[in-house]
Amino acid sequence: MNKTQLIDALAGEASMSKSDAKKALDAFIKVTSDALKSGDSIALIGFGSFGVSQRSARTGRNPRSGKEIKIAAKKVVRFKAGKSLTDKIQ
Repeated sequence: MNKTQLIDALAGEASMSKSDAKKALDAFIKVTSDALKSGDSIALIGFGSFGVSQRSARTGRNPRSGKEIKIAAKKVVRFKAGKSLTDKIQ
């Protein structure tokens, strides 16, 4: 499902216009991104939680040449599914 399909599904499920659904989705993405950037985590009970973790620097290997390369440390976004979401997909 891409963003347009998600907006269509949200509009249908919540009985709102597609433009309102797009605004709501864009606002959710912005608020979530801003919170994660500032180091906060977001917990949606039953759905899951978003957080940021630090990935340490490591040595990798270029698959084409076989040479070792250094991979820099970076922050990554993580999502852990909640129990309700996990139960619904099984």
